[in-house]
Amino acid sequence: MAVRHAFTVDEWHRMGDAGLFGEDARVELLDGEVIEMAPIGSAHGGCVIALNRLLMEAAARQTLISVQGPVRLDDHSEPQPDVAVLSPREDGYRHSHPTPREILLLIEVADSSLVFDRGQKASYYAASGIRETWVVDLEGQEILVMRAPSSNGYRDVRSLRRGDRLDIEALPGVGLDVEDVLGPIQ
Repeated sequence: MAVRHAFTVDEWHRMGDAGLFGEDARVELLDGEVIEMAPIGSAHGGCVIALNRLLMEAAARQTLISVQGPVRLDDHSEPQPDVAVLSPREDGYRHSHPTPREILLLIEVADSSLVFDRGQKASYYAASGIRETWVVDLEGQEILVMRAPSSNGYRDVRSLRRGDRLDIEALPGVGLDVEDVLGPIQ
């Protein structure tokens, strides 16, 4: 019988320091498991750039925006969401990665990773208490807005399309147009 070893974040960092992952490796730690992420394609990268610009314009005075930076959810998870909207912190997150109580919104952009992002990853975000998660479905041209986290996933899940507005629950009056996030129709 095989026994699964759940790596801790500390072990994860030691593996990285030891050079076990290539310099350009796209990996993250989720629930103790090392997850290899797909390469970032043009549509995915362009959407992340657009989200960064839109969020900086809409909420930069109230928040910090992290692009593909790590967040520490617990002792066994340190994923790298595409975008994290964070509460400001005096040290600017120089001394430790953001934790669930400091995360206002996590955004995953999905092209080849939709099933994982809206399933396992979103469930883990909810169980960790992340108050709001968006999954941008590039192929389906929709954005899933997930709120009201619980140990069983998000209790409030809505699908928004072009013409709809994305409001950030933790930032009243701050929102984005779905059209601007998805970009021009191909």
